[in-house]
Amino acid sequence: MKEFLSREFYGNTVEHYLITVAIIIGGIIIVRLIRNRILMLLKKWSEKTETKLDDYIVKGIEKFGLPVLNILVLYSALHYLTFSEKITKIINNTLGVVITFYIIRMFSAFVRLLLESFISKQEGGQEKVKQLNGIMLLVNAVIWAVGLLFLFDNLGYDITAVVAGLGIGGIAIALAAQNILGDLFNYFVIFFDRPFEVGDFITVDDKRGTVEHIGIKTTRLLSVSGEQLAFANSDLTKSRIHNFKRMNRRRIIFTIGVVYNTPPEKLEKIPALLRTIIVDHERATFDRAHFAKFGAYSLDFEVVYFVESSEYVQYMNIQEGINLKIFKTFAQEGIEFAYPTQTIIVEK
Repeated sequence: MKEFLSREFYGNTVEHYLITVAIIIGGIIIVRLIRNRILMLLKKWSEKTETKLDDYIVKGIEKFGLPVLNILVLYSALHYLTFSEKITKIINNTLGVVITFYIIRMFSAFVRLLLESFISKQEGGQEKVKQLNGIMLLVNAVIWAVGLLFLFDNLGYDITAVVAGLGIGGIAIALAAQNILGDLFNYFVIFFDRPFEVGDFITVDDKRGTVEHIGIKTTRLLSVSGEQLAFANSDLTKSRIHNFKRMNRRRIIFTIGVVYNTPPEKLEKIPALLRTIIVDHERATFDRAHFAKFGAYSLDFEVVYFVESSEYVQYMNIQEGINLKIFKTFAQEGIEFAYPTQTIIVEK
């Protein structure tokens, strides 16, 4: 038996091969036990707690910890065998690549978790979480670039020239793509400063519409006339934006003109009549009504009230009801509306 175990094949004894196989089998069994027993108990425990931190830790162990553990078991088993210098280098480099891959993925998942936790606490956070893909695209690019540089450095490559080349190339790319990079950074401004969000109704200069998509390069709106409007993010951050979605109440001001031959006693009644008409509407809050000025062909009354909603359709329904009621009330009171007229006086 000892003679059999001491026999060599490809530079290793049978005993070393058996130890390697035993370590691999034993390691696989241990990892399976951790997955099926210990990890399941941790999952049940984490589901009972109020915090989500332990849920993320357990999920991270399952997604990243167990694969790395399998790789370490395989590496420990192969450590008992003797290989040529070339094969040993290949094994070590392969281990470094795999470990680096999982570390980069774990770090990327950790950054995404932090961003989701930060954003979900904000108003409308669940909707903003869906927009994280654009940010994570850039974050992942940076993480992978840094991770690969460290990997190449550990593999023995001289990264000084690579970093210098990337620096020169980065400057050239930045100069050539100023507008694209400007839109990209302004995307971060929109994302974190939140001047508007998906679903908000906004006005930009003379354009208005509902925000449909906030992208890395452009933001798209569905206009009131039906077509899609695309704005560069840089243009939006430089413009004055009116966000009607965040308007708690709408202030309405309008003018009514009556004819000059209206009797004084009826002029005195008009502010009270306007107040009564507006107060009758449940969602309207009266502010004031005054005899404002003497117009070119009318006596003008200025009316101000608030609609306790930001909905444009609701405002129009209330304004329509007020206009109809004013028309009926003035007709009953014998008050005439003014319209553009000219009086020509001819002297003898």
